Amino acid sequence: MMNENDSILVFEYFTASGIKEKNLISEAEELIFGLLDDLSDFKVDLVIDKSYEDRVKDFDNVNPILIDEPIIDWLEGNASGFENAIFIAAESDNALYDITKILEDNDVKTYTSSAEACFKTSNKYETYEALPLDIPQPRSFRFKIDPKGYWKRAIENLHEKWQSEDPLTPLKLIIKPLIGIDCENIVIINDIDELSYDLEKIFPPGSRIIVQEFIRGTDVSVSLISDGKKAIPISLNEQFINIGNGNGAYFGGHIPYESKYCDEAFEIATNAVEAIDGIRGFVGVDLLINADEKDVYSVYLLEINSRFTTPYVGLRKICNFNIGKSIVEIIDGKMDIDDLDTSLNGEVKFMKSADSLEIRRL
Repeated sequence: MMNENDSILVFEYFTASGIKEKNLISEAEELIFGLLDDLSDFKVDLVIDKSYEDRVKDFDNVNPILIDEPIIDWLEGNASGFENAIFIAAESDNALYDITKILEDNDVKTYTSSAEACFKTSNKYETYEALPLDIPQPRSFRFKIDPKGYWKRAIENLHEKWQSEDPLTPLKLIIKPLIGIDCENIVIINDIDELSYDLEKIFPPGSRIIVQEFIRGTDVSVSLISDGKKAIPISLNEQFINIGNGNGAYFGGHIPYESKYCDEAFEIATNAVEAIDGIRGFVGVDLLINADEKDVYSVYLLEINSRFTTPYVGLRKICNFNIGKSIVEIIDGKMDIDDLDTSLNGEVKFMKSADSLEIRRL
């Protein structure tokens, strides 16, 4: 299948694969149809599940490619017929990396991060090691849950070592999957005596995890645009999340979030994105504004999402520039990233539930 050189292949992982999980699909639909609106000035080849046939027929610039198979399977057989692509996917099951690698292997130009950048940022410990020391991060260590239970003693030893460095302050730990999204399977260990083999109910033998010191504070994120070399912060976003006991969830946010640490958060997020080659397009950086004002650091970096994230759907309503269109023009060299008008026109709140994503201007 050959297309005109100026067309753009567009898709979103869940809506293309026909996966209709309640806690995911409303967000996925908002993301892909928001991106389609942003790309109204371009010819678009949209890959989407057949169930969306009626919804996409009103887009005059869109050539719908209706499929009934997983998007990765479809790409393996068809990616070579396209010149350019912009897509939405997350890190789960390495989908973000796998899709990017297929496109790169077929010489498709992407308006998203490179496969190597996706690999580094999908793995929380790879990100931790890749960033320079002047970017504050919680102390971190990675483990594998081995079938004989040696992991438990290893984590206890790590806690003992870290606690000895500040014996007067009780040390909490937070345990996360090495690759994960939306606060899934996150456990907080308030007291090391609570660490038990019950953890294997969440992380079965063979699981790879990252163990970090727990820092109390406000969860925020910074949304940025990057051309692969330079990154420009757009907004500081409050995150509404619940973590712990393995059933944590991300359920919305507020943009923009007012904080005296906004400039510091922008600087840390920008430096982190620019420190990893190949991060392009829309990027989200998760941060923590530290509640302990006696600590050396006011803001800690938690992770980098080298992809479209949920704040995109809210930012579209208050941004003074077209995000999707600008990404394409910046990466094509038709626009200078420094020319972005990053001022925001108002506030927006978005809330996720089991079967909807409500977006409301304030």
